[in-house]
Amino acid sequence: MTMDKFGMYAKFTAKPGERDQLVNILLEAAAGAEAAPDCELYVVNVSETEPETVWVTEVWSSAEVPDASLQEEATRTMIQRAMPLIAGVESIPLRPVGGKGIK
Repeated sequence: MTMDKFGMYAKFTAKPGERDQLVNILLEAAAGAEAAPDCELYVVNVSETEPETVWVTEVWSSAEVPDASLQEEATRTMIQRAMPLIAGVESIPLRPVGGKGIK
């Protein structure tokens, strides 16, 4: 039995004037995800209509993998750096079923 992939859209609302710094931290996370074979997609997006909003699009080989990655020291340090910049976070869990870029 194959496990379902796990995807998520995460919406970060930065504190006023902090979006670019938050984006830089999330881009560091994206660079780190390059070395994680179970992370198939990690894209950082800025909103064209909401100046403090950053969206992260993620696809993982299974739902357990991103949860486990949150326990890694480097990830925890990055989260600690980002928290003071964030006014709010919303997430939408997804089950990717296929398309360009999905393995």
